[in-house]
Amino acid sequence: MAKLTIALATYNEEKNLRACLASVQQIADEIVIVDGTSSDRTVEVAKEFGAKVKVVENQKIFHINKQKALEMATGDWILQLDADEVVSPELAREIMNVLDMTGEELEEYQQRLPKRKLFLRHQELLEARDGKIGTQEGPYTAFFIPRLNYFLGRYLRFGGVYPDGVIRLVKRGYAKFPAKDVHEQIEIKGRVGWLHQPLLHQDSPTFKRYLQRNNRYIDLLADQLKNEKTKKDFKTDANYLFVKPLSWFVMTFIRHKGILDGYQGFLFSFFSALRFPRAYLRYKQK
Repeated sequence: MAKLTIALATYNEEKNLRACLASVQQIADEIVIVDGTSSDRTVEVAKEFGAKVKVVENQKIFHINKQKALEMATGDWILQLDADEVVSPELAREIMNVLDMTGEELEEYQQRLPKRKLFLRHQELLEARDGKIGTQEGPYTAFFIPRLNYFLGRYLRFGGVYPDGVIRLVKRGYAKFPAKDVHEQIEIKGRVGWLHQPLLHQDSPTFKRYLQRNNRYIDLLADQLKNEKTKKDFKTDANYLFVKPLSWFVMTFIRHKGILDGYQGFLFSFFSALRFPRAYLRYKQK
């Protein structure tokens, strides 16, 4: 049986980490954590679960420390998680079953995934944004996991939020974070498949936490605009202050049926649309 390493990068995740590690304790052969010098009890909680912990400087581009966690792993496969994610018992069983499959069994499993068309369509959209992910042929070396995002008391299932596929299960030595951008796609050598059971992401249980996370992403987007030397003219003003936020809201709330997620769907669409003008205005002040 292939050995599985659980790998995380953390920073002040005392409140979330215990639930995350408890959810994988039964399937982990090893837990490795790169901590960005947390000021809370994150490291102590990690060691309660027998994790190997490396304390380093915290990085604005968090993928730098995620890559370090991948490099610490010694298992045949790595399940890379964020501290606010929980692996359900169903997902844990699926992971162990997939790791025990032959190449032929994996191919058959991929062909009969219940939501195969939805997953592949989502992957096409990601590839249109990030470029080709993995290869068309050969053995599977990584798997997308669909993710359910918890937002103000509800797991969002519409508004383009689901399946929110993330590559988290990877074969050691076949995955690498470029560590250049917060929204970058992990690079995979080999073929990428999908798992069916969702990863539970405790993204924004409170509005305060959502605003804190959203504020960090806005700062990063403003820095990206600066690095790209985006023009500061009337056309760009109109695009970032009106066109982008309006089109995003219509797309997520109407076209992708965010309205079916109730008031949480409205708030998610509205505030995610506001990231464009907020980031642009911060950039203009730099």
